[in-house]
Parts: sequence; C-alpha cells; structure tokens
Amino acid sequence: WGVWRSYAVEGVPPDIMGVGPVYAIPSALQKAKIGAKDVDIFEINEAFASQAYYCIRTLKLEEGKVNPNGGAIALGHPLGCTGARMVVTLLNEMRREGKRWGVVSMCVGTGMGAAAVLEVEGVRSS
Repeated sequence: WGVWRSYAVEGVPPDIMGVGPVYAIPSALQKAKIGAKDVDIFEINEAFASQAYYCIRTLKLEEGKVNPNGGAIALGHPLGCTGARMVVTLLNEMRREGKRWGVVSMCVGTGMGAAAVLEVEGVRSS
C-alpha cells in the first residue's frame, strides 16, 4: 500500500503548542531526501483551523495539496486514533489520485510535533 520513508518528532515550548508540524515536517522531509515541492498530498491534523493555517502559511505549502478531503475538523479527531485515521486517509487519497509522495503530521500536547513521509511505489509524481 505504501512505504514509510521517514519520520521526525520535534518540540516547541508548551506555551506555543500547535505549531510542532512547522518543525517536524521539514525534518521528516530532510530525512527522506525530498523537498516540500515533491510532496503531492499533506495530511496535517488541525486541532484548530488557525493552527493548520499557520502551518500552511509558515511552510509555504500549496493549499490545494493540504487535507484535500477535509481535515480533523471535517472528518474527526478520534482520541487515540488520529494517527491511524490520518495515515489511512492519506494512503487512500494517494492511491485514488495516483500520487507518489505524502506527508502526515500532527501537533502533540505539550508542544511536540510529529511528521512522517510515505511513498506509494511505482507512481511518478505529478
């Protein structure tokens, strides 16, 4: 279905919790040896719309590549299941659209952020 190419966990001060993806996504991309422009789809968990907007703007991501089917506000933010829901959503969309590279990311309580890079092999990026 997909190959887990890299991951990263980064931290920020707890008083600015929610922006961890801004630091985790570049770290995961660097480990996978690709850039943000190579990524076809980003699944960024948004606990709050402003938090997702901040991440998109700060990382200069193409809005059309982020949460194409809606994020946690639209699809749900199930306690203890967010990561699984996001990975499955990302991989299904990548396969449906014939996309190669995807990134999943979320903020974690107390200021951490996590991100992973996934690849669907045998697909050329658009």
